[in-house]
Amino acid sequence: MTTAESDSIRALTSVHADPGVYEPQEDSLLLCDIAATTGIVPGARVLDMCTGSGAVAITAALLGAREVVAFDISPRAVDCAERNARSVGVEVDVRLGSLAEAAELEPFDVLLCNPPYVPSELPPTGMGLHRAWDAGEDGRTVLDPLCRASADLLAPGGVLLVVHSEFSGPHRTVRMLSDNGFSVTEAGRQTIDFGPVMHRRAEWLEARGALAPGCRTEELVVVRGDKR
Repeated sequence: MTTAESDSIRALTSVHADPGVYEPQEDSLLLCDIAATTGIVPGARVLDMCTGSGAVAITAALLGAREVVAFDISPRAVDCAERNARSVGVEVDVRLGSLAEAAELEPFDVLLCNPPYVPSELPPTGMGLHRAWDAGEDGRTVLDPLCRASADLLAPGGVLLVVHSEFSGPHRTVRMLSDNGFSVTEAGRQTIDFGPVMHRRAEWLEARGALAPGCRTEELVVVRGDKR
């Protein structure tokens, strides 16, 4: 195991998710591992959107980013991420806000995001824990704005890594980023068993034709965009 991979695992095992804050899971670990193995973080100015517990931002700091700024729309998540960063002993500038607030800052070298991406029958409302995963009927409530904003958030040559479910249209991210001035590749893919949320959505996804009858696994997909 490399030092970079050890750092990503250390971040995920060291953070504590408060009630109402997304707990790091397979998608968090996949994103952190790819950020580590691609070598894009050391010395970079990094933006982590939808930070939740701060696990991805903390990993970036451990990997040697020169600056890490993290955003979340949940005040509870911001407090949790700040405390986790202090506990691990790294500096992360955690802020309350969304893409609009991030766009007010100087462009970044690296943008990491584990957004809400689970398809849901109703638009996400309120500030409950469900906002960490519910992303509208097509799973794109956050992904589409992120794709549109990425070119402005990143400096020339900057890199985006964003994780999806297969059910939230990774191909659409590829198309949107390509149309917006990025060279796009698939950085990683992993098959996982359904968790509790996806189990609750399974019959609805089957009825829509998005899920094969009886299937209870999904593929996580990390898309990489390099700004030209």
